[in-house]
Amino acid sequence: MNLLKLFTISFIILFVMAVNAQYQRTAFINGKIYTVNEKQPLAQSVVTEGNKILFVGSDKEVKKYISADTKIIDLKGKLMLPGFIDSHTHFISGGFYLTGLDLNPAKSRAEFIQILKNYIKNKNDGRWITGGNWDHENWDVKELPSKEMIDPFTKNIPVFIRRYDGHMALANSYALKLAGITKDTPSPEGGLIVKDKETGEPTGILKDNAMDLVTNIIPDHSDKEYIEAAIAAMNEAKRFGVTSIEDMSYTTDESFERQLQTYQALEKENKLTVRISTRMPISTYRKLINVGIQNNFGDDKIQLGSIKAYADGSLGSSTAWFFDHYAQDTTNFGLPNDIIKNGNFEKWALDADKHKLQICVHAIGDKAVSTVLDAVEKIRKENPDWDRRFHIEHAQHLRPGDISRFAKLGVIVSVQPTHLMEDGNWAEKRIGKERLKYMHPYNSFLKAGVKVAFGTDFPVVTLNPMIGLYMAVTRRTSDGKNPSGLEPQEKISIEDAIKCYTLNSAYAEFQENKKGSIEPGKLADMVVLDKDILTIDPIKIKDVKVVMTIFDGKVIYTAKK
Repeated sequence: MNLLKLFTISFIILFVMAVNAQYQRTAFINGKIYTVNEKQPLAQSVVTEGNKILFVGSDKEVKKYISADTKIIDLKGKLMLPGFIDSHTHFISGGFYLTGLDLNPAKSRAEFIQILKNYIKNKNDGRWITGGNWDHENWDVKELPSKEMIDPFTKNIPVFIRRYDGHMALANSYALKLAGITKDTPSPEGGLIVKDKETGEPTGILKDNAMDLVTNIIPDHSDKEYIEAAIAAMNEAKRFGVTSIEDMSYTTDESFERQLQTYQALEKENKLTVRISTRMPISTYRKLINVGIQNNFGDDKIQLGSIKAYADGSLGSSTAWFFDHYAQDTTNFGLPNDIIKNGNFEKWALDADKHKLQICVHAIGDKAVSTVLDAVEKIRKENPDWDRRFHIEHAQHLRPGDISRFAKLGVIVSVQPTHLMEDGNWAEKRIGKERLKYMHPYNSFLKAGVKVAFGTDFPVVTLNPMIGLYMAVTRRTSDGKNPSGLEPQEKISIEDAIKCYTLNSAYAEFQENKKGSIEPGKLADMVVLDKDILTIDPIKIKDVKVVMTIFDGKVIYTAKK
């Protein structure tokens, strides 16, 4: 479907909503408002009218904005913040995860098998078994699963279940057969078919681009299933006070259009309760250019004009691309993506940037990050200057000299602090102690003047911003071995962490003048918490709950008492 036709729907909806909007005035009083506005950091009351903020100030001043028709909500001293803006999600994929198979609770091979057995028993209708979210690093014996583990009870059911990071999956023998994968099948560029060292047979583990051999034959979900998944994800966002997301879900042009159609169908029925900034796969960027779309195209609910590429894989799958080899495998330096190796990334990025499309690149290993920064240098040198706001997503491992290059080149770093909670348990085994010093270096980024945006990578980890804030200020890994924080010099203040999760994330999508702080004229997206995360012991932040979520001036979530 033509992208302009798709997007025309949004503008019609925006007009109808403007005509029909009930400009209810609501006063939120008697609170502690942390605005993330340097000119007025604290307030007691906020007044909204329609979907915009009208007033921010004291309880005394607010009285002049209150009339008999004003709805009054007493915050009872609770802390109000701007709505959280998650700079990196796979949103509808997260919805499918919430409504599907979850292997994350498994702490052993036996539990992994039992959870899958139970799921198949309840869901066996001949369709593919997908989902997963497993993590072998949490098992008592930290070995990768194999098809032999699940073949005995999945002989006639195709199974393809991903590791939690999305860069590795397990396929059973039936799925491998349907995909035509045998011992003679070569690994594709940017991917790996793991094979038994003795027999040469596939083990069932596929990494990065090798997963496409199976995903390309899995039937897509129905329109109804897409809507159900989006609603499940939105309900999760409400619960955690997330009012905007940057969506990285799209790996193909078809998946992009299906998900965009889903969002627009929800918006048409006024059911969209999160603002969405979309990312098209870089391989299809010419479609945006051909219809004249540039960065930040759209309305307050849905935006186009941004594209995403992959430079490498993940640390957990040992496919993140490094200058030095992995500590546990001296032959492995990780896997650069095929578009990095064949030169397409640089060619496409230069052309896309020339047409003012925003570029976001997944890069985790230090060589992947450095290679992308090299590309940005070339883009800035060859293309006309503009406010490009280039992203590097993740940037988990860096050479120290590359941190200042982010600032020099104006590259935004989009990071996910929650990853550190689990990855920090086993990262040293992968990359050694020395490289830990520049793992998730948030404080170094901020000190260098780099714009840092926070997200989660949901559903790789929970959508809950409290876990990300907790990790940014404590860096305490889940194994309890780092009570003072893993590389504690990289901890940041709670104030900086909140800004990274709100105003900085808004900046990352060209929306800092519309949202990300509580100021008159901005969109009325806010969240109220049950504890004051500005003053409580930082180790308690992870347990803080959302009391209320306000989106577009309406209360869309209230915690049950």
